Amino acid sequence: MGREVSESCIDSLLTEIVSSYTTRFYVNKPELAARTIEAIGYQVGHQLSERYTMDRPRFSDHLEAIKFICKDFWSELFKKQIDNLKTNHRGTFVLQDNRFRWLSRVSNPVLDDLSAKDPEALARNKAALAETKAAQATSMLLNFPCGIIRGALSNLGIPCAVSADISNLPTCSFVVRIKA
Repeated sequence: MGREVSESCIDSLLTEIVSSYTTRFYVNKPELAARTIEAIGYQVGHQLSERYTMDRPRFSDHLEAIKFICKDFWSELFKKQIDNLKTNHRGTFVLQDNRFRWLSRVSNPVLDDLSAKDPEALARNKAALAETKAAQATSMLLNFPCGIIRGALSNLGIPCAVSADISNLPTCSFVVRIKA
């Protein structure tokens, strides 16, 4: 039961972080909000990686470290392993989670508070606007786990860039590009 409470707290905290940085702190600067959310995730990933690898020897290569992220690290965070790992053997890895927990509750926002001079135009564009806002919110939300992965790998001595791709909610793919 304690685990469920902490999971719901993390879910709420992540939602509030994204909401605060996008609607209060950096309203007109979405790039800065994205970088800040990713930086918070980076710190979390760095510290968690330190904790989870304390009693392990250093990894000998990139693939071994990525496998650690997919199996052990992801299991500690989400109680499941990454569903699929692909690589081109040239420093790019794709980690796919078919049921990414943080996306399971994502939906289109309700736009009841919109007002416009032309109510007919509002009605025509309401669906498109809702879809755009939902995509932006989801994109902002994914900056945090991208930061977690980057921070964890950085702590393991692997500098990289991480991006996320959503093909079909709640499926999410994280693309890790190792820096030479």
